[in-house]
Amino acid sequence: MVDFAQEGMITTIHDLKQRQLEDYENELREFTKYRPVTLVLPSLYSELERPALTKIVQELKEADYIQQIIIGLDQANPEQFKHAKEFFSELPQPHTILWNDGPRLQKIHQHLEELKVAPSQRGKGRNVWYCAGYALAESNSKVVALHDCDISTYQRDMLVRLIYPMVHPQFNFQFSKGYYARVAEHKMNGRVSRLLVSPLLLALKKVFGPLDYLLYLSAFRYPLSGEMAIHLDALRDLKVSGDWGLEIGVLSEIYRNYSTKRICQVDIADRYEHKHQNVVNSNGEGGLKRMSHDIALALFRKLATLGVPVSLDNIRIIRATYYRNALDMIDHYYYDAITNGLHYDRHSEENTVELFAQSIVEAGEQFMNFPNQQSFIPSWNRVHSACPSIYKDIKQAVALDNM
Repeated sequence: MVDFAQEGMITTIHDLKQRQLEDYENELREFTKYRPVTLVLPSLYSELERPALTKIVQELKEADYIQQIIIGLDQANPEQFKHAKEFFSELPQPHTILWNDGPRLQKIHQHLEELKVAPSQRGKGRNVWYCAGYALAESNSKVVALHDCDISTYQRDMLVRLIYPMVHPQFNFQFSKGYYARVAEHKMNGRVSRLLVSPLLLALKKVFGPLDYLLYLSAFRYPLSGEMAIHLDALRDLKVSGDWGLEIGVLSEIYRNYSTKRICQVDIADRYEHKHQNVVNSNGEGGLKRMSHDIALALFRKLATLGVPVSLDNIRIIRATYYRNALDMIDHYYYDAITNGLHYDRHSEENTVELFAQSIVEAGEQFMNFPNQQSFIPSWNRVHSACPSIYKDIKQAVALDNM
């Protein structure tokens, strides 16, 4: 997206097409001597059987400015873990696999459950959380970057641009968030961001006023992107969400802990494509329905912590305002898509908006009926306080698994 508009309260770092990948990488080799970078790859075992992750590994082999790679491996039995070690052995960088389903890490998890500081549900949030804990245990990097393992259009310049503002010696950012245009196969993707988050934030601003928190979230061009980089120290006090509210939860935590002057978003790709979620799974749940519910619930919880009076009456007003905003946005996307020669299915988009509107109401009812329910996983500062040996324990378990 070639523009240079600075809108909102966070810095936007554009790709103005003035530099080559080689120029960035030469600088990164110098910068990362003083600000080393760890890359976290949260992965299901099934990703190893798809071409996207194979391409990612091939690209990362050339990223000699990454000091360490941590792979969080979910849903793998012993034979699959063995295969994963062979699969990732091509990486020339020091790399470690967290076998999250293995007996050693499961034993640690059970101990943390007894202390009431363990993640309550499986998923990407839990995977990322354990990888963050291992990165803190190692403490050999200044910056931890994260990206998904299902990016079929992956090029390592995505990673280069993501970490560049975090390691530049004259910059002082604590957090970097990637953004991109979700256009592929002659259609617009990114339905949850386009049809849920954007119109819902607009509705919340209409109902509750232009709160700084809502203006902050609105400043992100793609708030649900899985590509981000964070300073190691910021990880210690970060509470991540164990459900689909992970990305919104991370943005909320960064907002709580740091000045917006230390937060940036970076244009990392002209084209981005990954594995798509179904609107609902075969049982009528999950998919985008579950995702939209978790995101709306995360927003309601955060607003409540800011002292915003979220009530059932407000939820109904938010739902109606959201619905009107979303339908207006469908018009905007239709004009944009047709002008750019893209296919646009208005019927499908409106059906999705109706589903999201229902999710907003259901999330609001859950928030009101279970006000003490939390999806956040405790910070590693709290875990270390409850279990002072945790870093030593997790390092030892992972080392034995990777022998």
